[in-house]
Amino acid sequence: MKLPIYLDNHATTPVDPRVVEAMLPFFTENFGNPASRNHKFGWTAATSVENARKQVARLINARAKEIVFTGCATESDNLAIKGVARRRGTRDHIITMATEHKSVLDSAKRLEQEGWRVTYARVQPDGLVDVEDLKQAITDKTLLVSIMAANNEIGVIQPLGEVGRLCRERGALLHTDAAQATGKIPLDVEAMQIDLLSIAGHKMYAPKGVGALYVRRRGAPVDIAPITDGGGHEGGLRSGTLNVPAIVGLGKACEICTQAIPEESRRLAALRDRLKDGLLGALDGIRINGSLEHRLPNNLNVSFPDVDLATLLAALNDVALSSGSACNSGTPEPSYVLQALGVPEEVANTPIRFGLGRFTTEEEIDYCLGRVVETVKRLREMTPTAAA
Repeated sequence: MKLPIYLDNHATTPVDPRVVEAMLPFFTENFGNPASRNHKFGWTAATSVENARKQVARLINARAKEIVFTGCATESDNLAIKGVARRRGTRDHIITMATEHKSVLDSAKRLEQEGWRVTYARVQPDGLVDVEDLKQAITDKTLLVSIMAANNEIGVIQPLGEVGRLCRERGALLHTDAAQATGKIPLDVEAMQIDLLSIAGHKMYAPKGVGALYVRRRGAPVDIAPITDGGGHEGGLRSGTLNVPAIVGLGKACEICTQAIPEESRRLAALRDRLKDGLLGALDGIRINGSLEHRLPNNLNVSFPDVDLATLLAALNDVALSSGSACNSGTPEPSYVLQALGVPEEVANTPIRFGLGRFTTEEEIDYCLGRVVETVKRLREMTPTAAA
């Protein structure tokens, strides 16, 4: 075991060595531009991009022509939400949740400034969307419902199949930010009746700087407008020279995940539960945030209400952990996700997100458990009134 230990896999994952191996030729040998149609270098690049498109599609039971490559999940979220809005027709209403990633929430706020009506569906104390509240919120003016597949802080998995059926019945489109879920749990855009789905490469052992957006083409095709112009790449939906090495890497990562999900999920869930049970058995007064039943296998979010979070994280300097989303790590505010669940302020102020990954070992989990328990007990002794 090498220190420091990395348990922040929700923020980003290391690139799988098999992904690196697949990418390497596209930096120096097969370096062509896939838009170059007149020579072998361009043909090779274009063929490799199309192969990656098939690999991504296979992971979520889509068709290759339904996959649009982007730079990240944030771009995919923006393209999905704003692109649909630009084709609005007579509908002017969007529904989402207060626990969504900022790329969804801020896109919704932008549309509000442009005159759109946005409803934030109620979130239950366990982090699951209130489906009955969602049902009441959808009207004949609702164009889009955006519900994330799994939360980036508390790991709660939303009932997308139920939400998808509801949206289809009401004539609304369903978009899901699946950055955290893709490659961790099975996703089936057909069975779940998903119309748009956002993917992030660096959350699933591919490199940073590449993502994808699934856009339904079967049945009633989804019509979206581009938010970037210039060149007509990706079927006119996302102009810009394709990042071929990263796209090849994303494809390979999806191929690996297609095979690995069942076994990897079981292993990570067992390690996660080992950590959870150890913390609950050794420390009083801590709180697990979010549903334990409907949860990503690699996620554990724990609040330590009687210790100072910054002091705790600083003391755990040999274990890479975070208090929440990497996109919000520079702000001292309480977790807006936990606040939406209605938890007390002392709970929303003190969460640690444990993000296990493909390369996490049992030895590392045991070491982390020992360090957290030892450090929390020591900090409590220093502030006995807090522990009382």
